[in-house]
Parts: sequence; C-alpha cells; structure tokens
Amino acid sequence: MRRLAVWLILLGLGALLPQTLRAQDFDGFGTTMSGDEMSSNDSIARGLKRSTWGRDTSQVERFVPTEYRQWRINERLGTVYPEVYNDTLPHLFQNFNSTDGYTGEYSYLGNLGAPRLARNFMDRPVTDDLMFIQPYDYFHTTPGNLLFTNTKSPLTNLQYHKCGTKENGQDRLRAYFATNINKNAGLGFKADYLYARGYYNNQANSEFGGTLFGYFKSDHYDVHAMASWEHMKMAENGGIEDDAYVTDPQSFPRSFNSTDIPTVLSSLWNRNDHQTVFLTHRYNIGRYVEVAVPDSLKPKMPSDDELLQRLRSDSLVAAIRADSLRCDSTLDSLRIQWQAEQAPPREFVPVTSIIHTAHFRRLMHVNYSRAALPTDYFSHDPYIRSAYGNYEDETRAFSLKNTVGVQLREGFNRWAKAGITLFAAHEHERFRLPSLSTTDDVNYFDTYRENHISVGGEIEKTQGSLIHYKAGAEFWAIGQKAGDLDIHGTGDLNFRLGRDTVRLAATAAFQNLSAPFYYTHFHSQGIWWDNDLKQETRTRIEGRLTLDRTHTSLRFGMENISNYTHLASLLTPLYDTDGTTLTSYAHDVAVRQQSGSIQVLSATLRQGIHWGFFHWENEVTWQHTTNDDILPLPTISLYTNPYVVFHIAKVLRVEIGVDMRYFTSYYAPDYSPFIGQFMVQDAAQPRVKLGNYPILNGYANFAIKRVRGYINVTHFNAGNGNAFWAPHYPIDPLSIHFGISWNFYD
Repeated sequence: MRRLAVWLILLGLGALLPQTLRAQDFDGFGTTMSGDEMSSNDSIARGLKRSTWGRDTSQVERFVPTEYRQWRINERLGTVYPEVYNDTLPHLFQNFNSTDGYTGEYSYLGNLGAPRLARNFMDRPVTDDLMFIQPYDYFHTTPGNLLFTNTKSPLTNLQYHKCGTKENGQDRLRAYFATNINKNAGLGFKADYLYARGYYNNQANSEFGGTLFGYFKSDHYDVHAMASWEHMKMAENGGIEDDAYVTDPQSFPRSFNSTDIPTVLSSLWNRNDHQTVFLTHRYNIGRYVEVAVPDSLKPKMPSDDELLQRLRSDSLVAAIRADSLRCDSTLDSLRIQWQAEQAPPREFVPVTSIIHTAHFRRLMHVNYSRAALPTDYFSHDPYIRSAYGNYEDETRAFSLKNTVGVQLREGFNRWAKAGITLFAAHEHERFRLPSLSTTDDVNYFDTYRENHISVGGEIEKTQGSLIHYKAGAEFWAIGQKAGDLDIHGTGDLNFRLGRDTVRLAATAAFQNLSAPFYYTHFHSQGIWWDNDLKQETRTRIEGRLTLDRTHTSLRFGMENISNYTHLASLLTPLYDTDGTTLTSYAHDVAVRQQSGSIQVLSATLRQGIHWGFFHWENEVTWQHTTNDDILPLPTISLYTNPYVVFHIAKVLRVEIGVDMRYFTSYYAPDYSPFIGQFMVQDAAQPRVKLGNYPILNGYANFAIKRVRGYINVTHFNAGNGNAFWAPHYPIDPLSIHFGISWNFYD
C-alpha cells in the first residue's frame, strides 16, 4: 500500500508540473503572470495564443474555469447549508492531520488515528447507540459532515501526510473528487487511507474509508445520496507498564527509546467495520415569479432595419419600404411581436416541500487476541469460554431510520416569514451480543430488537442579514425510548458597531433521553453488564460574541445534568505472595449513573493579533465542574500560535511559527482497550493526574498556486515531564511530519 501511495504521488506531481509551468509563462513583455491573472485575461478566455517562444504555435491554450460551491446537509430532513471548502486553505495546514485537533483540543492515545475525546465538555457529543465508532470522528464520515460540490470543472484534491520510518512511521493518503453531470446534478467520491505503526510498541492503527455521493437539484425535486464503507483496526497495548519511563527516565540504569518501553498488552486488537447508506429527497410545490431586471440590463428595441429583416424576404421588404403607410403599420406590428417575445426572466419560489429521508447504518465491532492474554489483567474469571487464551468477542448493530416530513418554506406568505416543518420518524435497531451459552468451540448470540417512533417539528429563519433562528423539538411516543424528549434552539443577531461587525449567537437545549443501548447491555468474555437505567436529563445554555475587526470571539456556556450516565474503571489491587507488596491491578469496566445533578461552566476566548507580517492567535478555555470524581475537566486549556507570513517572488506564500498546547493537571479519563471507550478513573484507587506540561511544535507552511505543503517538528521540547495525552499513553517523542496537498481542475 505504501508503494501505491508513492506511485499516486508521483503521478500527481507529473500532472501538476505542466500547470506550474503554465503559471510561470511569459506575457508579451517578458514579465510573469500568475494563474489567476491568466484566468481573468479576456484573450486567454477566448482561446487566443500568447507567446510563441519555445511553443507549438498550432496549439491553443484552453481556459479551465475553477469556480465551485459546496454545501452540507442536515441528516434528519436534508436541509442544505452552504459551506466553505477548508481543504484549500494554507493556514494551520500543519495541524490538519493531527488527531488532537487543530488546536490540541482532544485527548487521545498518542498515535495517528487513535480514539480521542474532547477536553472541552461543551464539544462532546451525546453518546450514540452505535458508540464504538464515535471516538473516531477524526476519520469517520457521516452524512452531516460530507461536502457536496457543484463545480464548473472536475475538482480533485489529493493529500499525502508522512512521518517517521518503516519501524514507527505514520502515513495518510486522502483523495476527494467531484464533478457535474450537468448544471443540476453531480457526483463524486472520497477515499481515506491511514496506516500508523506508532512510536510505542503494539499501538499500530490501520484505517480505510471510501464514500460515494451524488445529488440532483431542480425546481421541483431534490435528492442527495451517499454510501460509505469504513474499516478500522487498532492494536491495543493498554499503555506503558511504568509512567516513570517518561516522567523520570533518569531513575533507570540505562536510557530507553520509545520502542524499548514495555507495554501492558501485546496481542489485543479492536476492529470496527461500519457501513452507511443515506438518502434524502424532497418534492417542492411552488410558483414561478418574474425577476426584476434593471433597465440597463433589459434588451433594447431593434432598429427599423433589424425589425424588417425578420420578414426574411428581400422583395417583400422592398415593397413595404416603397409604401410609407404600409411600412409604418408593419413596423408597429413587428414591434408588438418583438415585445411579446421578450419573456421576462422567472425564478421558482418553493412554497411547500414533502420530504423523505432514509438512513441505514451497520456496525461490526470485534475485540480479539491471537495470543493468550494476561489472566491477572481481568478482575474475574471469563464469563464465557474457559480461559482468556481463546479471546474473541463480536457484537453487531443495525439501524434503519425513515423520516417523513412536510415543510412550509421560509417566506411562503406574509403572515409566516419563517419556515415550519412537521415530521415523523421510525427507527428499527437490532443488536447481537455474545450469549452465556457460548462454549470454547461454538459461538452463540443474543439478539435484541428495538423500534422507536417519534414526532417533532422545526421552525427556522435563515434569510436576511440581521437575525436568524432555528428551534425544534422531537418526542418519542412509542417504543423502548417512549417518553424521551429533545428540545433545542439556536439564534444569531448581526449588526454594525462603528466600523466593526458584531455577531451575537445563542444556543439552548433540553434533553431527557434514555441511555444508549450498549450502556444497558454489553456482553463479552471479559466484561459483562445488563443495566436498568433512568433517563438522563440535560439542560444547556450557551452564547457566543464575535467581533470581526478585532478578531475576538467569546464563547460561554452552562450545562446541568441529572442522572449523569458514564463509563467507569474498576481496579482490583493485586499483591505479591507476601500479601503486602502491590504488584499490579486487575481491570473491569462498569456503567455508573450519578444520582443528583452535576453542573459544568465553560468559557472560551479566542483572540487574534495581526500586525503587518506578524500574527499571533490565542485560544484559552476555562471550565468548572461540580464533581471532579465523576466528570473531571481541566480548569484551563490553552493554545497559542505566533507566526509570520511573507511571500517569495510574489507567488510562494510562506508561514513560519511555533504553536503550544497546554492544559492544567486533572484526573483525565482513562481508556479501556476492551470496549474502545474512555472512562472515568476509579476514585477508590490511586489515580493519575495529567497536564501542566507544554507541548511545543515548530512548523513551516507553504502555498503556491494550487499546491500546499508543510514541515512540522512536533514535541521538540520532549524530555522529563508529565508528557501524556491519556493515563499511561505518552505523547510521541520529537518527530518530523511532512504533508502536501494539491488541487486539479480538469
């Protein structure tokens, strides 16, 4: 696969070379012209030849338009939201391939593509019924985060990211392609391949995802569809055996490279195979209205000679010209006929839409080992089979959700300016878990089937520039989730203040939801539970203030949670034969539901400073939780990024800087390699605090025409210290990352 990646890169560079040479071509006066200047040159647009120096004069340059627009869709009702294609932006490109996020806002296991968890609680999603795929949102494609594209020329983006050697290397190859069938329809695909051996033992990740998508948009009918397949395979090492290898390496008689440090596990794997098929379509009922056209753009009445030429008979025209009275009468008739032919432009205004959305998902999660696991790692004897030497657990989940709705479109009459939607949904879910009847030789499974019926509505205003809002509610009336309720709303206000643009945004939500399926039932050889859990209630209020001129953004929020449901680590101390010397811990995982309420307060300030070629971006988040044992959060998280931007030869954009990630110490969530999820540390046993350690990266970005690249030296301050992303999972040592991205329009 690595050889394939290299060949694809060479092919891409070969295709790119002619475009780069054309971008540096000479005009008639011996000065260079940029690609954008050439595209806007009228003579080039008409296909005329320019310089003949060293060129085949029989060839004519071809103008390739590069305009495109993109959008995302709402997974529930297929509503379209315009989007900007950020994969073409050079700024922060060095962090695009970082699993910890653009600003280091995620905790993860250190290796590229590993499971991750947002440190800012306000950014954590509600746990899904198919929860095993959620920690891989860095890689996972959903209908809501897929970009649909309407382009005048086929658009291709290729990316390659590289780090390390054959022993510890990290490679990622991405491709995005979109083309139009006609002005109303388009299709494309996205492919993503990731392979990372890792700087520590037994932590290799291999992930591949492919997505096909298409759309058709017309006045009366719209349809969007996508199908994706994802395979994710992760080696689980359980963390390093002793944190002192990282925090205090001088305490050992010799130095250790990262690959010399022993890990707890050596043969355990997690695998997720996930498929998605999504279809949303709507039929629009509406009317055509005339479009007002300025007088300067309206067609002009032809001259008398041009009007007479419409008769298409020279003899008849001559006879009419000979008779002035007949000529005047004929011209009057021709003018009336010409005016009748000038149909004013019209546009379709949808009034009502009938909507149907189908969302199919299938997941297979396997946790397995090809060698005997340490028997003392578990807190109990195997639930199924006779020993952990034959360890393989599989669970499958299936979900099919159909939603039908009727939408009265925004601005449909003067009494109701906002759009109103009513919908009903049915979801069928099926889960398969190992059964206690399983033997050493035969697998038996328990099957759970659930059906949920819900109804809801939305009101939304997106038109205009001053105020926008959206509010909705969904109530589950029938099924295992009967009684669940989700109410949410957002709004924003935009206005001028002096020479600045001020945006105020607010979000509010109330959710009373049942626990996800795998919190109520989970069966495996090492972990087992069947729980009867109460509904969890969440109330959130959040606001955001943005000042464009000063590059300032302030986000603040509060959330109250009742019956907080979470995963918790359970540790059992293991002692030596003398019964007093602690040797290790046996592990278990359980679901816990906290009685009473927990409150979380959060505030995030983003401030940019721009002075000539010098720029300095800062983001600081403050959080407070009323229960550190159940919901631990760092008090302060900081990202700072001073950098300079300059151009070489007016065409090469260069960005050089140093960024830092930092968070205060806290009892960070632990990670369970047997369910692939983060969990709260066991408060009854000694816990591990992480943080209070800066992570420094130095980088250089470059961009020329349609090519971007970077060199990023990460964690160059590696040495003694609490250098961990998660308990017992160290930050990679100093490493050098490379990346390149290029776009084609042809």
